[in-house]
Amino acid sequence: MLPPWCERCGQPEPLFGRCRICDGWPAALRRARSAVWLDPGARHAVHALKYDGLPRIAADLAPELARLDIPARGDGFLVPIPLGPERLAIRGYNQSEHLARALSRYWRRPVVALLERTRDTATQTTLTPAARLANVAGAFKIRNAEGGTRNGARVPRSALSRPLILVDDVFTTGATLAAAAHALQEAGAVSVAAVTFGRAIIPTFT
Repeated sequence: MLPPWCERCGQPEPLFGRCRICDGWPAALRRARSAVWLDPGARHAVHALKYDGLPRIAADLAPELARLDIPARGDGFLVPIPLGPERLAIRGYNQSEHLARALSRYWRRPVVALLERTRDTATQTTLTPAARLANVAGAFKIRNAEGGTRNGARVPRSALSRPLILVDDVFTTGATLAAAAHALQEAGAVSVAAVTFGRAIIPTFT
């Protein structure tokens, strides 16, 4: 697929009317970009990162992420999309956190764990866009004021006054990013962007 793109979410522009992807996003979520289309090679890399116990692959994917043009990359804070407690216990690590930390070495921006999941959500893979939105609605909240990260670092609420950049592995319909941005916006964030390594081609749901 070729440009033009939707300036906000990066999808190919609709032929007319509003963009079907980002029209319902919270106002604070201003831009989302992905490094690559999720072709078979990219899909294999993401699968290895998430399911094969190979978090080190994040270091190989980060150079592609680092090329993305996000206005906040010079002064923003990187915010990884968190996993739910059950999935984190099974996997042993959060792939989005590894991507964020690998990206931080290129952009020289701090990683702040501002978000946590309020519950484990069903896998999004087979869900329609509407079902994805319902699945992640209310699934994120801000950590308690001055709450710490898993490694004990403090997360000041003042970080919400900075531009924030959500980091995740794959963008499909943007439902997860929108839900996370909504939680940040409700807590006082005014400028949120998002980057993902891969972007899926959205199938036609009937």
